[in-house]
Amino acid sequence: MSDAATLDRTEAPPTRLRVSGMDCASCAAKVETAVRRLPDIERVEVSVAKETLTVRHGPGTDVRAIAAAVRGLGYGAEDPEAGEAAEVAEIPWWRAPKALLAFACGSALVVAYALGHVAPATDRWAFLAAMAVGLVPVARRAFSAARYGTPFSIETLMTVAAVGATVIGATEEAATVVFLFLVGEVLEGVAAGRARASIRGLTGLVPETALLERGGTTEAVPAASLRVGSVVMVRPGDRVPADGTVIDGGSDIDEAPVTGESVPRRKQAGDAVFAGTINGDGVLRVKVTATARDNTIARVVRLVEEAQEAKAPTERLIDRFSKVYTPAVVAVAALVATLPPLVVGASWSEWVYKGLAILLIGCPCALVISTPAAIAAGLSAGARRGLLIKGGAVLERLAAVTQVAFDKTGTLTEGKPVVTDVEAFGRSERDVLSLAGALEGGSSHPLARAVLAKAAEAGAPMPPASGVGALGGKGVAGKVGGLDVFLGSPREAAARAAFVPEQEARISAYQVEGKTVAALVVNGALAGLLAMRDEPRPDAKAGIDRLAWLGVEALMLTGDNAATARAVAGTLGIEARAQLLPEDKQGIVRELQAAGAVVAKVGDGINDAPALAAADVGVAMGGGTDVALETADAAVLHGRVADVARMVELSRRTLANIRANIAIALGLKVVFLVTTIAGITGLWPAILADTGATVLVTANALRLLRIRLP
Repeated sequence: MSDAATLDRTEAPPTRLRVSGMDCASCAAKVETAVRRLPDIERVEVSVAKETLTVRHGPGTDVRAIAAAVRGLGYGAEDPEAGEAAEVAEIPWWRAPKALLAFACGSALVVAYALGHVAPATDRWAFLAAMAVGLVPVARRAFSAARYGTPFSIETLMTVAAVGATVIGATEEAATVVFLFLVGEVLEGVAAGRARASIRGLTGLVPETALLERGGTTEAVPAASLRVGSVVMVRPGDRVPADGTVIDGGSDIDEAPVTGESVPRRKQAGDAVFAGTINGDGVLRVKVTATARDNTIARVVRLVEEAQEAKAPTERLIDRFSKVYTPAVVAVAALVATLPPLVVGASWSEWVYKGLAILLIGCPCALVISTPAAIAAGLSAGARRGLLIKGGAVLERLAAVTQVAFDKTGTLTEGKPVVTDVEAFGRSERDVLSLAGALEGGSSHPLARAVLAKAAEAGAPMPPASGVGALGGKGVAGKVGGLDVFLGSPREAAARAAFVPEQEARISAYQVEGKTVAALVVNGALAGLLAMRDEPRPDAKAGIDRLAWLGVEALMLTGDNAATARAVAGTLGIEARAQLLPEDKQGIVRELQAAGAVVAKVGDGINDAPALAAADVGVAMGGGTDVALETADAAVLHGRVADVARMVELSRRTLANIRANIAIALGLKVVFLVTTIAGITGLWPAILADTGATVLVTANALRLLRIRLP
């Protein structure tokens, strides 16, 4: 091939189609197989969740042939020239082509029954006509599937069974079986649509319009048009139109639609807000930090749709099994139909009838959909609670986790220091906070912000300070109300004031607890101590306890000093390993795995990257940041330690659901296989066994969408 030709092939844009009517992995497999058989096809990607087909091909491929192949299988396909941007109009389930076909077949069947009673001589022909209404489109799809490389499709099995039943005189049953098959397809489509809608419904949380500040006034504009850096006003009761940061105002925000959090959270200047959440009682001015395509909800939807395409090990096993299973069922049905008559002279009509019933019983739909339906529902249920799990394989691995290794700062803790203790000597605690706050008033240092927050909480006044200056690594000094004031390290403070043994003991005690101590010196005398520490998140202890209840051990891995690590870990009741470099954390994860543990590593997704990669499951902790969404195997969007336990529990419940689905799918087949051979049941129960199992499996999987996690 010439260089020019190679360049053409490389630069040829992919063909993208929106494919409607796909309900499960079997549908996707048929589409993929059909398109792959077309000439000059390089890569085919089919997404049931997004209802899309992406095809990379050479320049000589006729893109109309791709659409024709998809439509030949009975699925809808957009005009290739419409491209990715075209939107497919949503129609009610009862107006979908499969539903209309089922209604037509059902109506014809009712007419056939009526004619059979009025004119018995027309009975057979009436039922043949009713069967043809439903069977002809099914047979056409079966022929196309066989032509494009899927000879053992459900449509093929249905067509053979219906035609065979007609040949042996069971015309009424054949027509009814076709109708029940079509009803089953409608129910599968409804269930698949509900699973897709559960996630896509999130996009409806974002309001259509926003109040944009422009030129000193506000105007209503489409929320989709907001740009990063725009400032919007959010009135009480309005939904937040975009991800952003509060720059003015304060209000309680109801995050339940996005996070599932039942208690509104107070938001003030500097706090992040999510698109789709509901403003409470205050007016907020919000600076937009993400466009409509990149806000938290949009990214959650994209990631979950992508995750649904990553098959779980169980799903891959069932896919391989079904490729052998379906031809085997056809072989067994053929043997049941022919061996008894040939070997022992049994009735041909009786055993052909039984063979056809076995053909219907053996349809693999319920088995094939048992795992992906549960996986999709589990991933969707997690996403609605801020638990992003990137694919079925990750979901399965989470169920087996026996050890969770947490980072400390920003994961088990809030990631910012707070003043935990205020001790005054010769003054009130309020005075100590007032003087300390006066010195720190113009600083943005985390410790300074902690002091100011504590002073505000205590209602301490902020007198003016003059001559304030930072003393490189030692502290800050200035004049407040005519007093010489210093706030800084105990060592520097000791050079400015004499400490009594009791004061030195208090400083040592705070430091043993892993706290940073700031000493306040006023006119050469120690006036107070402020102890600060990055405290555990409010739900950290409950989250660790929940993991223990699930039989999962927790461990802290941190680069912080040993005293601080021991103090924080002690309050949580877990072991701590401190002063670790990133490679040290990775080494500990490897050690745990070598000892037989299945390890999940939870961190911020940056300095924990080596350990996250080494763990069996890497979980990024974050508030909807790019790192939290794109790093590791899973992400806890809303920074709750308890969500790690919820993620493990969701995984285990999903696997239990999968096991139940497989039991339903195979159990019903075994029961009806035995009763069919014994002559107890026939074609109607056979198709009900297949359709019923598919509906039961899908309904059982959809229960995960309503799962309640403690």
